[in-house]
Amino acid sequence: MFRITQYMREIASPSPLEKKINPKGPVVIWNLIRRCNLTCKHCYSISADKDFGGELSTQEAYAVMDDLQNFGVPVLILSGGEPLLRPDIYDLAQRAKAMGFYVGLSTNGTLINESNIKTIAQVGFDYVGISLDGMRDTHDVFRRKVGAYDASLHAVRLCRDANIKVGIRFTLTQDNAFDLPAMLKLVDDESIDKFYLSHLNYAGRGNKNRGHDAFLETTRNAMDLLFNTCWKHIEEGVQKEFVTGNNDADGVYLLHWVQQKFPEQEARLRAKLSQWGGNSSGVNIGNIDNLGNVHPDTFWWHHNLGNVRNRPFSEIWSDISDDLMAGLKSTPRLVKGRCSECMYFDICGGNTRVRALQLTGDPWQEDPACYLSDAEIGVDLDKARERVKIMPYFRIEGVKASV
Repeated sequence: MFRITQYMREIASPSPLEKKINPKGPVVIWNLIRRCNLTCKHCYSISADKDFGGELSTQEAYAVMDDLQNFGVPVLILSGGEPLLRPDIYDLAQRAKAMGFYVGLSTNGTLINESNIKTIAQVGFDYVGISLDGMRDTHDVFRRKVGAYDASLHAVRLCRDANIKVGIRFTLTQDNAFDLPAMLKLVDDESIDKFYLSHLNYAGRGNKNRGHDAFLETTRNAMDLLFNTCWKHIEEGVQKEFVTGNNDADGVYLLHWVQQKFPEQEARLRAKLSQWGGNSSGVNIGNIDNLGNVHPDTFWWHHNLGNVRNRPFSEIWSDISDDLMAGLKSTPRLVKGRCSECMYFDICGGNTRVRALQLTGDPWQEDPACYLSDAEIGVDLDKARERVKIMPYFRIEGVKASV
């Protein structure tokens, strides 16, 4: 996740560069259930409104929590499917809060209403993220259900009025980018705490619909609007959070934005961005799916590292005998193509590996969703292509390489 507001505040009120301290354990996104009442176009878990067998029991989930706590995991994001369809969701969330985790709820919002908002508030979720893929007509098409927008926006308002930190999650594609200005206005009009723009990642139903990924120029325009909106809020003293996910090139693009508007801040901000380091799949962010399988992040469901029924998460996460995990945990990562020659590699870390895998069969190829030009990232493309021929390729079972 790229925290735009955090770095924009560094422009307005610079702070000293402190030593980076990595958390002992990763942020864990936990897909507690695969069942969902919607069938969204970009769903990475390919959920459906039916029960899926083999999911972890309440007691098994408790045992996993104990291991995660001992391993130093700081954050649990409870997701699905639709997590509110899981009968023990409140018990799991309350226990996680009592254990000291930062607990987030990732939901489509359609099941939050007057009958359960008091319970949700009593649980004490640190954050509730609700997905909106555009304004009413656009959202309902994406979510494949008429009325989904109204139900989700109602949930946002209920959370806001119950003093729960709530945010909107918006997945940018070519088919909904035109709604971004209206979405940002909605965030202001409804006094919503946070806006999260997710770039489409090629996994699950999102992989099948990747032809609708926002074109590179569309992405640049969206980021320009997001940066300018965030800066306007900071200038006006409005406390609102803007973040993006699934495209670590956003950090590099922000540095270019700073070069144009605040050139005197460039060197200091670059140091801060380099300390962030970009993509942390398999390092500082991990995933447990509904069956207990562990993955480097939520978009790697096709690649299992192990199952928490057989081995504790802490053991699975620390094991680098898996080629993919060894590569993800390498410093620096051995990436290819444009990424290998990028002068800003220290900022984005090679971006999202799963997109490279889905398009080339090689997880270490350049990320096709980087929206900066060769000139902007200082790439000698001929040299970068030559490096592809000599760099190692870690083969992933069931995937044929195409370099």
